Amino acid sequence: MLIDYHLHLEEGPYSLRWLDRTNAALDHFHPLTQPRHTRAWLLDSMARLNNRLSRGAYDPAWIDLYLREALNKGLKEVGIVDHLYRFREARPYFERYMELGDTDLGRLQRTWLDQVCTESLSDFCTAIEAAKPHWSASGVELRLGIEADYFIGGEKELESLLAGASWDYVIGSVHFLHGWGFDNPETRQLFEQHDLKQLYADFFHTVECMIRSELFDFVAHLDNLKVFSYRPVEAELVPHYNRIATALKETNTATEINAGLYYRYPVQEMCPSPAFLDVLVAHGVPLTLSSDAHFPDDIGKYVAANLDTIRSLGVAEVATFSGRRRIMKAVR
Repeated sequence: MLIDYHLHLEEGPYSLRWLDRTNAALDHFHPLTQPRHTRAWLLDSMARLNNRLSRGAYDPAWIDLYLREALNKGLKEVGIVDHLYRFREARPYFERYMELGDTDLGRLQRTWLDQVCTESLSDFCTAIEAAKPHWSASGVELRLGIEADYFIGGEKELESLLAGASWDYVIGSVHFLHGWGFDNPETRQLFEQHDLKQLYADFFHTVECMIRSELFDFVAHLDNLKVFSYRPVEAELVPHYNRIATALKETNTATEINAGLYYRYPVQEMCPSPAFLDVLVAHGVPLTLSSDAHFPDDIGKYVAANLDTIRSLGVAEVATFSGRRRIMKAVR
């Protein structure tokens, strides 16, 4: 059964690179007739990009492109999430735990937060709920999720932020260590300043605390600290893998096979790594599938390949979600 439970809608920073990638996504569905890189092509591109921006992040026509690609890829269930840092309601939470002071990192991250924290949580929820009937009538079940950054010590505040919405599921993720957003390409040089063994120990300690908080229905990209290929010899990480798998099993929490790092980042590897996945399967941890798409043409990317992978490992079911309940469905 093909599913994709972790993908995103529009997200900044709103750079020229973002415009180019958005234009490529639009071209996937509605190719322009003018030859590329001609003045006429650029004028047509600018017109449709202006329309995309003016209609906002939760334009039904943009969401419909995700449905078109879901149908094209044969997906049966799709969960749309956005990062919690997108929402103005969550800004104080991030200001409390991110490094935003008068340092090179702090200034860079404050600028980034200004660029991405622009939307309303209620607008997002309303848009996805409104789209559900149309998706269902088209043969794809749409679920509403949220990807919430976890910080040690922020559990009560995060629980309060997440209350009140009709989530189908809540994803926990770790993108920050000691206030540093380690997956930001503009900060990748900071890996050179850390002892990698200690950095990974700190990371997996944070991941374990996230799991044991029991705030989340599943946890995302368990080893995304490897994003820029900085990591110790993997054999040294296996004890961490076993500890994380034990925590997931003991708390009855699921995780995912996330393709995002494979096709969008230098490490070019799934999350979890093959060795980590073997440990998770051995412990009987429930698994779901995700593309971690940030544009509609990437929805469903590599979920079929990852379904084949877990099937080859003897996994018989995948995790789906509705109304904060996990529903295991047969791998077919």
